[in-house]
Amino acid sequence: MKHHEQGQALPGRTSSNGVETVHVIVIGTGFSGLAMGVKLREAGEDNFVMLERASDVGGTWRDNTYPGCACDVPSNLYSFSFDPNPSWSRLYGTQPEIYAYLRNTARKFDLLRHVRFNANVVGARFDDQRQVWRVTAEDGRQFEGRILVSGMGGLSNPSIPNIPGLNTFEGTTFHSATWNHEFDFTGKRVAVIGSGASAIQFVPQIAPLVDQLDYYQRTPAWVVPKDDRPLSDKERLDYTQNPWRQRLSRYKQYFLMEARFLAFRYKPEWMGLVAKVAKHKIRQAVKDEALRAKITPDYTPGCKRLLISNEYYPALGRTNVDVITEGIQKVTPRGVVTQDGVERPADAIVFGTGFKVSDPIPPKTVFGKGGRDLHEVWKTGPEAYLGITVSGFPNFFILMGPNTGLGHNSMVYMIESQVHYVLEAIKAMKERGIKALDVKPQAQKAFIDSIQEGLKSTVWSSGCKSWYLNEQGRNVSLWPSFTFAYRFKTRRFNLSKYTVEKA
Repeated sequence: MKHHEQGQALPGRTSSNGVETVHVIVIGTGFSGLAMGVKLREAGEDNFVMLERASDVGGTWRDNTYPGCACDVPSNLYSFSFDPNPSWSRLYGTQPEIYAYLRNTARKFDLLRHVRFNANVVGARFDDQRQVWRVTAEDGRQFEGRILVSGMGGLSNPSIPNIPGLNTFEGTTFHSATWNHEFDFTGKRVAVIGSGASAIQFVPQIAPLVDQLDYYQRTPAWVVPKDDRPLSDKERLDYTQNPWRQRLSRYKQYFLMEARFLAFRYKPEWMGLVAKVAKHKIRQAVKDEALRAKITPDYTPGCKRLLISNEYYPALGRTNVDVITEGIQKVTPRGVVTQDGVERPADAIVFGTGFKVSDPIPPKTVFGKGGRDLHEVWKTGPEAYLGITVSGFPNFFILMGPNTGLGHNSMVYMIESQVHYVLEAIKAMKERGIKALDVKPQAQKAFIDSIQEGLKSTVWSSGCKSWYLNEQGRNVSLWPSFTFAYRFKTRRFNLSKYTVEKA
């Protein structure tokens, strides 16, 4: 892990009681936090800190270092509009390249001096009297600011299933997001639990190394070919010399991906074509009919996250890979026991079970007006007006909040729309002498009702169980429309939706 290069620390006043006071506090330095930092500086706002729990920037792309980790959105689109990178090595960025890109953005826009590293936020409390947020880090450091922006992200807290006996296992266990690079897979028996986006990337990487791979799959995923290839020196030079060509490529990719939403919402029958392509790939890679049946989904493509890979189905067709669809009963010191009583020995258990997406902010962390815990307010599922502001939590803005996730396009586009909205809110507060903004409960409810109504007619509500849904079966993750429709909604800050406290 390369450590950051931190410039002269700035800004804020540190009071006699050791509290660093600023105007804006940003939590996290992934895509969300960095975009917020860049745009705050651009707007002339230098009085802010960014709190990062690790020792470097990068968020999800710093932490997920498993073999084969890459993005499923083309690089030209999965990057900041204000910081194009002409030197991507492939059409789709790999984890090391995206991580390097984010580190470079932080340096290029002089953000490192605003970052407080190893500052794992354990509490953020709104002071009703003074109308400010007081934020506490795990090591005791304290920060105070009028405005709090959460860039914590949904893919930051790994989800490990509660399997009886897991703590008795004598082998090695780890989650894909906390990959153990010391573990040597050569000649080992490995159990992989979970079959989501991470697993389809790392299984093909470890399958050739192991003696036996037992792949515990609860629900098969639709996996379609990845249209990836290296970019030539000529193409990269062209992007460097003619930036407009890269912008054109970005626009083309954006509209191509945006068109996918037509199928997700208005023409689910078009998804039948996707199923045909995936089934053809399964037939090509897997000769065994029983195995084909196991790995072919029975739900409409897109209902769960649509995945892309050229290596996944061939990996499952290997003779040293077993796909096990029987539910897991327990883990013993030696291996994994399925519901039918069969015990399969394992030297290691690797979890590809994703993240706590519908529960991104831990309990007892964020407290709003009257000391209300955000986790309690959200006990039936996260809700926020425009996915950004929550009633009862003044001056608190969430990036990549509830119902702003995507199943069809680049999240970076959504993040930039949200950052713009937060800046407009800050500008309105400055211009009108406002101390506190709190979204009206009725504005929030009307927005949430329209979202849930919009989701009913999409492919995501077609009956499969996915990480898009929370325990109550509500989709609290996805935006049910075009991304340009979201940008249109967030382009102006509408003060009438908020109750206001003047300075």
